[in-house]
This record gives sequence, C-alpha cells and structure tokens, in this order.
Amino acid sequence: MKIEKLKENFQKVSDPRRTEYGNIRHKLWEMLIIALCSVICMGEDYDDMEEFGKEREKWLKEELGLELEHGIPSGDTFRRLFERLKPTELRLSLNESLEYTRENRSVISIDGKSRKKAGIHVISAFVGENQLTLGELKSESKRGEIKEIPQLLDMVDVEGAIVTVDSIGCQHKIVEKLVSEKADYVLGLKKNQKNLHKAVEEYFMYDPTSGKCAKEWVCEKNYGRVEQREYWLECELSWLAQRDEWAGLKSVGMVKSAITRNGKPSFEVRYFISSLTDVNEFEYAVRQHWGIENKLHWGLDMVFREDAALAKKDNAPLNLNILDKTALSLVSQVDLGKKLSKKRKRYKAALNPEVLLSTILCQK
Repeated sequence: MKIEKLKENFQKVSDPRRTEYGNIRHKLWEMLIIALCSVICMGEDYDDMEEFGKEREKWLKEELGLELEHGIPSGDTFRRLFERLKPTELRLSLNESLEYTRENRSVISIDGKSRKKAGIHVISAFVGENQLTLGELKSESKRGEIKEIPQLLDMVDVEGAIVTVDSIGCQHKIVEKLVSEKADYVLGLKKNQKNLHKAVEEYFMYDPTSGKCAKEWVCEKNYGRVEQREYWLECELSWLAQRDEWAGLKSVGMVKSAITRNGKPSFEVRYFISSLTDVNEFEYAVRQHWGIENKLHWGLDMVFREDAALAKKDNAPLNLNILDKTALSLVSQVDLGKKLSKKRKRYKAALNPEVLLSTILCQK
C-alpha cells in the first residue's frame, strides 16, 4: 500500500455529509486515514480515533501528509461519518489501495459471522492466500445468507476461482449464479438438501471404493492433537437422480476426519457437491475454506475484540467491520523481523510510529 494511492482512493469515496452547505471542517480522506491508523493501533471506538489523532497529530502531518487545517475531528464527528458512509465505496477504496491481484485459481470462501451486541450478521468473501476480504454484506441472520450470497457475488469478481460455501449456500440459485460467473464451486452438503444428502451419504456408505479417487492427508502431532483426513471425490454420477438439477455439477465428495486430542479420539464425516474433477483441487479448496474461520473470524474476535463492539446505527457496524478486516490483513502480512503475534504487532504499532508506518505500507 502506498500512502499517495490511499489518499487518492479515499478522495473518490462519496462524502455523505452536507457538503453543499453547512460547516464541513474536516476532510473525508483525512478522517479515514486517522480511523484506519487508530484501528491498527488497538483503537476500538470513535473516541479512540479522536485520541489517536491528538497524540499523533504532528506525525500525521509530517509522515502521512495530512493538513488537518481545523485540528482533529471529535469522536462524534467520526461517529456521524461512519453511520452514513457507503460500505461498498469504503471497501473498494481500501482494496484498490492494497493493490491486490487475485490469482486466477484462488479459493474464495464465503461465510457469515454474527455480532450479537451490534445485532448484525456479516457475510464475507475472503481469499485466504492473500489474507484479504473482497467484499461483505450485512444480513439480519444466518438464514438470510441464502438470499444475500447472490448479491455478494454481484460485488466480487469470482471468474476462474473456486468458490467455497458451507451447507447453507447449497442452493440451486447460488449454484446457477456461480456457473454464470464462470467460477467453480465446492459446497457443503447437509440435510437442508434432504434427498441429495441422503443419496450421497448412502452411496459413500455402501460403495466406498469403486471408481473413486482418494487422497489421504496426515497432520503431525501438534499441541497434543493428531489429525488424519481422507478426501474422496466421485465424478461418475450416473447413479445420482438429482445430477441434472444442479448447474455445473461434476462430482460429489466426502471428507473423513479422525482426530485425537489429548488421547481422546473423535470422528467426523462431511459431504460436498462440486464442479471440480481433480481430487487435489478438491482437497485444497476444502482446507482453504477453514481459513475464513481460522484467519478472518478468529482474528476479528481474538485480536480485534469485534464481538465487544457497540456500534449499531445505520452503516456504522459494517464500516467498522471493513476497517477491522483491512487492519487485520495489514497486520497479518507485515514482517517486523521476528515472529510476533498479531496482537503484539498492533501493540508495537501503537508504541512506535515507525512500526505503524511499516504496517500501513505493508513492508516485508
């Protein structure tokens, strides 16, 4: 990320304030830069944005080129801005500033996360290889993902990618949308598609080896945990009565997991439908889907304490979610010379302006 590029893209964001009249004292792009820096430096609310600006005012002027003609905006000024700002424009400006280039065959994972205190459910499209969120939408509930996912796909370029969604996304319209966008898919299959799930489950149960391609992956012992997975992909679907009902369907898959944690074994079997025919791509896509939980949602909870955020009004919850995700991406990728946790990187950025600058520039 280049500072000049960030300034340029922030200036493209529509100002939701009454710019045609009234007393607009603070520049939109300057407020957005202060807000992003504050979030990286462990800021959690609008008052923190104000305090960060006051403490680093000289640095913001000298290092980042902010003019701050009328000083630092108040916490209430930041609040009013983020309640009205268009989230899609904020996301676009940040991703363009990150100069992100997606590999054609990357895995785009789609999943939702609820924020109970804020009273919203956010669906995100996440690329684990790049540690980057491509887009997000607010939904009223987990169930709302069914109608919101097609809208999210309209916002994100998925052509050539492998899109993964858990079982709630196993819907005819979503599959049709993915195929129309020239994307491949791996979708979780559970009993919300009762007949299809039963057919696939019985097939793998009674005919576990004939014609199928299997791949085994073993994870070495790690903190008292040993995990072994088997990936099965069947591309011969003449036995499946529902095969013509699903656009682009070329295979069904099964993943069997055997996990031993502190001497206690557990087993799990999961089923999938897919447009893939290569078991190695299937394995990779299934494993990458967990990245949205382990890298994105976990980071928002444990590193950014997002579940404790209280912003509820209008666009504020989604806009602050976008800032958190962008900060998480920058903190994840910056190399500070030794292995540090994301939380420790944020703490160092709060203490040392040079570390903050390196994080914003994403220097490695």
